[in-house]
Amino acid sequence: MDLGISGKRALVCASSKGLGLGCAEALAAEGVNLVMNARGVEALEASAQAIRDAHGVDVVTVACDVTTPEGQAAVLEAAEGADILVNNAGGPPPGLWTDWEREDFIKALDSNMLTPITFIKGLVPAMMERGWGRVVNITSQAVRAPIPVLGLSNAARTGLTGYVAGTARQVANTGVTINNLLPGIHATDRADALDSGVAKQQGISIEDARAQRCVGIPAGRYGTRQEFGAACAFLCSQHAGFIVGQNVLLDGGGVNLTM
Repeated sequence: MDLGISGKRALVCASSKGLGLGCAEALAAEGVNLVMNARGVEALEASAQAIRDAHGVDVVTVACDVTTPEGQAAVLEAAEGADILVNNAGGPPPGLWTDWEREDFIKALDSNMLTPITFIKGLVPAMMERGWGRVVNITSQAVRAPIPVLGLSNAARTGLTGYVAGTARQVANTGVTINNLLPGIHATDRADALDSGVAKQQGISIEDARAQRCVGIPAGRYGTRQEFGAACAFLCSQHAGFIVGQNVLLDGGGVNLTM
């Protein structure tokens, strides 16, 4: 299927690795030019060059911390005129509800709620003027089924979800859609960190921790960044203009819901 977005331009946040990289690769495969962002220069430049070599698209890189005003300004300047925005950020650390203080919640909100909102406010008005745009926020299955040890993520990402629910319906008549992708466990560095934590806590191997987690996934495995990226690319396509304000689970059936 031709997604009809060749020649468009996308900002993909936190795209040097993991799910963000999967989204950048899938969009580039459709001929979308990219602005890629991450904190680490080396990994970002390596991923950007690999995408240039594989797909021949233009890739601009911005290495910075997007939770800072300076980082946000740099990314918005580089992404001016973007047709597509993919918001993404690593999740806060796991823990118990007794572990977190106000400062921990502020950091989580800055990363997983307030920064995505800043980019939406910075890029969507121009999309509206042009009559076309796509925003995809990578959140988490935890906004539908909270995960106890990820309380910081539960709170911040659910806040973003509430913001998007109202905003998406206010801009849809201009040709701009805003939707959320809710990943379950995927084979990324984040999964490795979570599995390492479980292995240490329970005194088991990482392989056993993964197998234990897979028991609760009907698909029986972790997702891949390529699968996730393909779903993102479709939501960014010309064919997804009637999908508005939705929370799309990509979790292998792990969250058991009827709707």
